[in-house]
Order: sequence, then C-alpha cells, then structure tokens
Amino acid sequence: MKNSKKTFILIETVLAVMVLLFALLMLLEKNGQALEKVSVIVQDSDDGQWAAFKYGLRMAAADQNLEVAVISTGGILTAAEEEGLIESEINNGADAVIVQPSVDSDAEAMLVRIQNNIPVMLVGCTASCDAEKSTIPTTEPDHYAMGRTLAEELLDDYSGKLEGKSIGIVSETESSASAILRESGFRDRLEGTGAQISWKVADTFEEGSAVLENQPKTDFVIALDDSSLVAAGACSAANNLHGAVLYGIGNSTEAIYYLDTGIAECLVVPDDFNVGYQSLTEVAKSLRHLFHKMEGKTVSYTVIRRDELFTKENQEILFTMSQ
Repeated sequence: MKNSKKTFILIETVLAVMVLLFALLMLLEKNGQALEKVSVIVQDSDDGQWAAFKYGLRMAAADQNLEVAVISTGGILTAAEEEGLIESEINNGADAVIVQPSVDSDAEAMLVRIQNNIPVMLVGCTASCDAEKSTIPTTEPDHYAMGRTLAEELLDDYSGKLEGKSIGIVSETESSASAILRESGFRDRLEGTGAQISWKVADTFEEGSAVLENQPKTDFVIALDDSSLVAAGACSAANNLHGAVLYGIGNSTEAIYYLDTGIAECLVVPDDFNVGYQSLTEVAKSLRHLFHKMEGKTVSYTVIRRDELFTKENQEILFTMSQ
C-alpha cells in the first residue's frame, strides 16, 4: 500500500515537471520565432502631447527587443470603443496592451476582464477615480503633487498674497482620476490664502477655445492638462483670455511655445518619456517571467520657467518632446 502511494506521488511529480518543461519550451520556441508584440492605445494618439511618451516606448522596445505598435486614435474614446480596439489587437497577435483608460464608469471592469487574458498596463491615470482602489498597475506622475506645485508656484510669484484674486480652472475632463487629483492638489494648497475660484470649465476644445472666451474675467487661469493649456494659450494669444495670467500642466512643444513667448507664466511638465519607457519595461518583465507581477510606477515632473528653458536638464526634456 505504501509502495503504491509512493509510486503515485512520484508519477505526479514527474508529470508536473514535464508540464513545466513543456511550458518553458513553448516560451523558448516563441521567443525564437517572433518578438513579443505590445499594442498601445491612448486617446488621440497623434496629438503632440504623446511625442515624449512614444519616444520612451521606442527606446524601451529597442532595449527589451519587443515589437510595439501605437494604435492610431482620434478624439476621446469610450470604454466600448477602447474594448473593441483592444480585442482587435489581441486577435491580431498582441501579447500585452498598454492603455490610457477611458473616463467611462465601466472602463475599469472592462479592463479587468482583459487583464484575465493578457497583461494590461495603464498609463496616465488609473481607471478608477479612487486611485487607491485600482487593481490594475498604472504608470503615471503624482497628479496631486503636480496640482499642488502649480499653486505653490503661483503663491511664490505673488509672495503668498492672493487675497481677493480670482482664478479660473480649465481641464479636458473633470471625471478622470488625474483631473480630480490635480484639482484637489491645487485647491488644497490655496486653502486659506483668500484666492477665489470664480469658474471651472471642462472641455475637449475640439471646436476651439470659444468656451474660454465666454468666461468672466479672472486674474489667473490654471490649466490642468496639456490640451487645456494649449487651448488657453491660443485664447490668450488672441487677446481673448481677458488679461489673465496663465499657469498650467503641459507636455507638448505647443505648450513650450506658449511658455517661450511669455503667454504662459509657468509649466509643470510630467516626465512622459519615462511613462512610456517604464510602462513597456514592466510589461516586458511580465511577458518573460512567468510569475512576475506587474507593478505601477510613479514618474517625476519638472517645473519650467521661460528663463530656464535652455538649462541642460530642460533641453533634454524638450528633446524628448520633439522626437
């Protein structure tokens, strides 16, 4: 009886080892035949704000020997549209996806379903508005800290004296985790300073900046993302921002142009090169190491002023935006 039990355990062990060896052989065979393919889906992928991100992807793809494809998209994607694109990429051989999540309320549940089949890395922000409850790894800057830094720069410029000053806030959306955190950081830092938030606008600006022109005059306009910064910059350049001083978060050459020409007073620039590089590097680890659990990454950000554009560090940032 004891011998039968030992034989059974031995057979089970041998079978288990054979299964593992077979799985390893399949992985080795796949690696020998073709590169792993990672598809990247972000909103309005041809927009200039993604230049540094794409450059980071290309550098990581070369270092990791991966095939990476950034899918062409236009405008804002719904969760259903995003799911359709992801499924299409999986059918075309994608081994993993990197996704900027839609702001739709059902986006996270959809992405969790996808995650059950292939590795999913989010970029830009979490799919859940409550970042602490997000279950999908995300590579992003510290959005709350960036919003807070904008307020600190404003306070420094006016020696902390903002009593009676009026502020307008503009963002591409008000329902994404990044927009919520950036605004919270900005508002929290200004609390008790006497500054008043006069209005808040959320718009994609696909039809220009008319919505900004129609807002009441304020002392300052705070743009919480690149699209909003560029729209507000264009509005100010046309003398339609009613004299407001512009501060914002931006990561495109267009945003840098408005800083260089004095239209924007200050930019907070997230390190989108490393969003691309770190996200793809982490995906590569997941594809090549069976038991690797992907982790989210937090990248840095930089405050840039007009008179600091030509420092070595900032020139490196500008270089990634122009690739």
